Amino acid sequence: MLRPFALHRPSTLHDAGHLLDEYKGESALYAGGTELLLLLKEGFLRPAHLIDVKRVPRLNDIVVEDGSVLVGATATHRTIERSPVLGISCPIVPAVAQHVANVRVRNVGTVGGNLAFADPHSDLATLFLALDGRIMLWRRGVEREVPLADFVRGPYETARQEDEIVTAVRLFPWPARTTATYVKYGFHERPTLGIALALTLDADARTVVEARLAVGCVGPRPERLSIESELRGRTLVEVLADADRLASAAAESIEPVDDLHGSADYKRDMTRVFVRRALAIVGARAAGRDADVRYPHTVVV
Repeated sequence: MLRPFALHRPSTLHDAGHLLDEYKGESALYAGGTELLLLLKEGFLRPAHLIDVKRVPRLNDIVVEDGSVLVGATATHRTIERSPVLGISCPIVPAVAQHVANVRVRNVGTVGGNLAFADPHSDLATLFLALDGRIMLWRRGVEREVPLADFVRGPYETARQEDEIVTAVRLFPWPARTTATYVKYGFHERPTLGIALALTLDADARTVVEARLAVGCVGPRPERLSIESELRGRTLVEVLADADRLASAAAESIEPVDDLHGSADYKRDMTRVFVRRALAIVGARAAGRDADVRYPHTVVV
């Protein structure tokens, strides 16, 4: 049962900041509320004031800016799924968004809420890490951008200050000749494992000139893996021939934790298996072939 609270609906970012100052320590920001309301019902949070920022103009915009894409904090997963801007500039983002939770959650859950909540089992946080995501934060008179890798500090812990508002996430689209996949595994709506892999090839489509590999949902926060450096500068044929060793190295480099989704050892083994599968999928796609993605309890984008 929810405890009584006052609901504020500011119409400007300045008004929202003023409310955060006025009710500092007693308030919580509210947009979709898919995570927040669960905490309120369980009594883990008991704010006297909720500040609904859904009516603040421009916070749900998705626009291209100086080679990057800004995704507004109050844009819902459903909005992302249907965004023509993202469909052109970062097509993997709407493709992943359509597999987040269920359609009821996607209709109300927001990007800003998802990232600010810092659930360890977030698809978007893992994918956005591979897109060099940067979180845009606003407080009265001050704006700053924080790399996603620094913003998410651990389970349900971020670098956001109490009086700051997440306004957007900045994504940097992968360059031309990039082939990518997002693979997630799990029995429940929150995945047990999420892997984002992108390989950019040279003009001859032979050599890997850039690589991104992010693994999430297995530890306290998503991670970019150091084996990216072992992928760059090698031919795609060499990378695929070395897939077993690379996948094992990836599994050894992560810091998995025990939780209801599985033990740390289980997650390490699954990381090894699915990094190898992700490499096979990207390799097949880069060669113009269909990839075999018929894996149980698995979503492949």
